Amino acid sequence: MTVSGTATGVRVRIAPSPTGEPHVGTAYIALFNYLFAKKHGGEFILRIEDTDAARSTPEFETKVLDALKWCGLEWKEGPDIGGPYGPYRQSDRKPMYQPYAQELLDKGHAFRCFCTPERLEQMREAQRAAGKPPKYDGRCLGLTAEEVTSRMAAGETTVIRMKIPAEGSCDFTDGVYGDVSIPWDSVDMQVLIKADGMPTYHMANVIDDHLMKITHVARGEEWLASVPKHILLYRYFGWDQPVFMHLSLMRNADKSKLSKRKNPTSISYYSALGYIPEALMNFLGLFFIQIAEGEELLTIDELSEKFDPENLSKAGAIFDIQKLDWLNGRWIREKLSEEEFQARVLTWAMENDRLKAGLRLSQTRISKLGELPDLASFLLKSDLGLQPSDFAKIKSPPEEVLEILNTVQPDLEKILEWNVETIEAELRAISDRMGKKLKVVVSPLFVAVSGSSRSLPLFDSMAILGRSVVRQRLKLAAQAVAALVGSK
Repeated sequence: MTVSGTATGVRVRIAPSPTGEPHVGTAYIALFNYLFAKKHGGEFILRIEDTDAARSTPEFETKVLDALKWCGLEWKEGPDIGGPYGPYRQSDRKPMYQPYAQELLDKGHAFRCFCTPERLEQMREAQRAAGKPPKYDGRCLGLTAEEVTSRMAAGETTVIRMKIPAEGSCDFTDGVYGDVSIPWDSVDMQVLIKADGMPTYHMANVIDDHLMKITHVARGEEWLASVPKHILLYRYFGWDQPVFMHLSLMRNADKSKLSKRKNPTSISYYSALGYIPEALMNFLGLFFIQIAEGEELLTIDELSEKFDPENLSKAGAIFDIQKLDWLNGRWIREKLSEEEFQARVLTWAMENDRLKAGLRLSQTRISKLGELPDLASFLLKSDLGLQPSDFAKIKSPPEEVLEILNTVQPDLEKILEWNVETIEAELRAISDRMGKKLKVVVSPLFVAVSGSSRSLPLFDSMAILGRSVVRQRLKLAAQAVAALVGSK
């Protein structure tokens, strides 16, 4: 693997999209880049890729930055600290991409496409029906300059697509997978500039990596199939391409892709449950090194010393929660002094104002302090230990309770900003859509979220716990109720 880089030295980056709760997969890729930079005396950069304007929010961007800082990662340049190659947020770079798009059009490497979303969907349906992978069929590829000018003058919506060679293959060497060959006829004529003028990920990714002098691109293996598009853009612009490294995806024990539908994946979830960042980084870092049994407990500096990018596994990185629990326990017992442990506990309890907000809500609901644990301990618990019997006292039949939980869970994901007001508004809207009274919908949620029918106010409790914890508790509640339904 080439590590010499450019005159600027090795420069790597993590480029998350602020479209949801920060994923442990983001920490996994970020840690690899961080260790790679540390190993080679290079620089680790953070860039926010918010080309998806509809789903990107300032709240999620803040969560990304906070989560990576919690992990103990430090970047040399980024949207929060600036740097010589900024801005480090793609939406702030929007004017920079247009000249490059025009250059591709002028050189004949790209073309304007006027196909409507409806026409494209019909095209894809026909391709799927014929057993072919859906990709653009080139309808607008042959338009003359006069036709393009006329249709643009008429106000037709247009995007810019890249041209793809008709024959041959894209051959390249990946830092993990070695020699790779992908036929050009399997590569789509990618949209580069969307109708709103924003670049797609592929266009912005290549231009930003070039302008920011990124020497090595390390990312998840799901991007391996996109490399031909990126290599082609480097060739079209006449730029040197970086070294590509595609890391194996993190997977569940059953080898399925790690996703929030099956298991908790948000960094905030692990933080909220009391995992310590050193343990999580230790756990993720073990995927990148070779060690003997008994050498598992490692700091980031120790991981860096043992890190060998030439000897990476292509096997899936199994996210074994039991191993993470074991490492976290060892860190708490063996690595923290008594004073450090006490400080960590207080910091964790105060995280996101969890304890302070819980005490504020509890004050008017108790007659003596000794009642606090029963009333508010759910805010600090890692597991409520919900059983089917916990839902037996709810007036609604189990089938209705299960319907409510299965409806609420995905609908809450639609909330962009997670707070008391948005949670209440969404639950009221869900009640209306289901044709049920609000109290019927929230009754099982009290048990799902707090483990009890007598608790702190539901909307406030959900806001304090956070989206990722609430998601997991609703999922576990649905499993408990499903067992109740199945036993009837």
